[in-house]
Amino acid sequence: MTARNTLLEETLENWKFARDGVIDELRNLPDKDLSFRPAPESRSALELVQHIVESGLMMAGELSRPDGDFRRKSYEGFLHEYGRGVSSWRSKATLLAGLRKTHADGERKIRLSGELHMLQHIRRFDGEMGTRLAWMHHGISHEEYHRGQLAMYARLLGRVPALTKRILGS
Repeated sequence: MTARNTLLEETLENWKFARDGVIDELRNLPDKDLSFRPAPESRSALELVQHIVESGLMMAGELSRPDGDFRRKSYEGFLHEYGRGVSSWRSKATLLAGLRKTHADGERKIRLSGELHMLQHIRRFDGEMGTRLAWMHHGISHEEYHRGQLAMYARLLGRVPALTKRILGS
């Protein structure tokens, strides 16, 4: 077992766990079910994964910037800056590769900015100030939330979610 000696290392480990869970849930869905949405106003499974990627890119990009500020642009402006091209990812293989690559790139950016940088304040979407590390935890929670949606989609499609399979050892 590897020792986690810093808050940043622990947080990066948590993000990897969350992202790996999203990857597992996506791998658990057949390609034909990527367009599934439980209600007309809901995102499809494909759109959920695209959103996770875009949000992760925005999180890593803004947190690692010296002048990071989540009120610097509109949400749509951030998506244009950080998520360009993600909406064209339509296949499961492309989404899986994108989830892995964007996580690795984001981890590298955050690691290079360093723990001291991550303990500095950033303006959040609500206009309040908080540490970058705390906001990273918010981003991780966001990925876990959508991971849960993907697991629910699997249940609605008659499948066992990936995390349940792991817990049951199958």
